[in-house]
Amino acid sequence: MPSTATVLPAYEAIDAIVDGPIGIVTLNRPDRLNAWDWLMSAEMNDAFNRMDRDDDVRAIVLTGAGRAFCAGAGLLPAGQTFDGSLRREAIDERYPDSRRGAAEIRTPVIAAINGAAVGAGITMAMRADIRVAADDAKLGFVFNRRGVIPDADLLWSLPRQIGYAPAMDLLLTGRIFSGAEAFRLGLVSRSVPAGDVLDTALEIARDIAENVAPVSAAITKLVGRRFLEETDRAACQELESKLFRWAGQHADAPEGVNSFKERRAPRWSLSKNDDFPTELFDDRRP
Repeated sequence: MPSTATVLPAYEAIDAIVDGPIGIVTLNRPDRLNAWDWLMSAEMNDAFNRMDRDDDVRAIVLTGAGRAFCAGAGLLPAGQTFDGSLRREAIDERYPDSRRGAAEIRTPVIAAINGAAVGAGITMAMRADIRVAADDAKLGFVFNRRGVIPDADLLWSLPRQIGYAPAMDLLLTGRIFSGAEAFRLGLVSRSVPAGDVLDTALEIARDIAENVAPVSAAITKLVGRRFLEETDRAACQELESKLFRWAGQHADAPEGVNSFKERRAPRWSLSKNDDFPTELFDDRRP
């Protein structure tokens, strides 16, 4: 753990720290290959939301402890793995601020897929904005091989992200594929040797933290995701133009130009929490 890091309140299934402008969330069940359940999901989202409310946190990295990212849901007897009986209601009461996940918060999230990401594990990674995978990581949307179907938005989102035919190849077969193939398909942003995954993700996070305006990043992330749902290109362009004009009229726009001309680090002043233009784009809508 970095010596300057602040540890978030103790969790059972994850570790979460804030090191300067970067939050790091680590799935922490290495003895079970970081198996997913509702507790892990709620704790992860709780940590994301705590970090998102902190204006000093500019980027978040999500990774796994040990040799896996997340090898999927913990397979339990009597159908409990998929039947929703894993105390979800009790966990939601314990973590009431866990509804908004990586895709809904304003802070960019980078998934450092350091090893196996299968089933719920790859679904979790797909919620991140940027994904870095180990070349030899074993990935798979294995749902159909377990007698269920892809969930968590995959049937809608994956064909839009990588194309219908590649998506169906992965979803229908449920086959295992490598991080290197995931990069070729456009499923991940980068594919690197396993030992470089976390460092690469942290390098991306530091670049965002040091050089990118927080409100600009939040708008770009959330509007880009919302536009995946839109079929009216003219309406998208109209909203984009309004948001561009809004950004140009606020302090970070001249600061971005001046810092570039003066060859210095930018000093952003807008808050991702207090200054987000909800009057133009309400990211809190259901």
